[in-house]
Amino acid sequence: MQLDKQPVWKTILYPLIAFLLVIGIWWVSVIAYDIPRYVMPSPGDVWAHILDDHVALWIGFRVTFKEFIIGFVLGAFSGFAMAVAMDASKTVRGVLYPILIFSQAVPIIAISAALTIWLGFGLAPKLVIVALVVFFPVVVNVLDGLRSVDADLLRLARSMGGNTWSIFRHVKMPATLTPLFSALKLSATFSVTGAVIAEWSASTSGGIGAYLMQANSRLNTSGTFAAIAYLALLGLVAFVLVIAVEHLLTPWRHKPTVPRWSSRFWRN
Repeated sequence: MQLDKQPVWKTILYPLIAFLLVIGIWWVSVIAYDIPRYVMPSPGDVWAHILDDHVALWIGFRVTFKEFIIGFVLGAFSGFAMAVAMDASKTVRGVLYPILIFSQAVPIIAISAALTIWLGFGLAPKLVIVALVVFFPVVVNVLDGLRSVDADLLRLARSMGGNTWSIFRHVKMPATLTPLFSALKLSATFSVTGAVIAEWSASTSGGIGAYLMQANSRLNTSGTFAAIAYLALLGLVAFVLVIAVEHLLTPWRHKPTVPRWSSRFWRN
């Protein structure tokens, strides 16, 4: 099998060109249409604000990143466990699946308000909100991956003496990785939005979301765009981290030979 692998320099260069193009169009538009700073600051104004207030922005970034990473991991693991349980039992799937669908019809902002009442203004409601954003896509995608395994392959594995755990590890688990990481890559950006909503609803420890709300209330557009830039950076970092983990756990997708550690993990 020939792998369609893009050179590393193209992987870096193309996003860089796109980023510079957006910045250039933004800067030219502000100058050409003489847009006031309080309406639309230029990239230079935003960069100057970041330099002036980088300490507060960095502190807020660390707070939001902590909320994001813990909530993301909790949502991913609980969603995966729920999908496995639903695949193992038709009763569990029949009872829980409609509840999951119903829960997605409730706006996240409404859930955040209720969680603030129940859990207070600490870290807990923020983690729950981020986890909820990740939970549903992971459950649905992993469950689809588990149910898409060929029935003949499962029967073959059983006829060769495979028990429940070995079949799950060697047959079902690899089938879930592609849909799992598809869900995680989508959730990586959506959960940043969840973290911001959580900080708007229950923030006593700062964060980029709280910084954004304060800058917006003061009509500080440069500060607002600076906070947006940090949130975009957080989403980008999250997306890259998911891709890095995917690259590590699925080496057969991008290499003709599998590393020894990976082959031992999947074979033992």
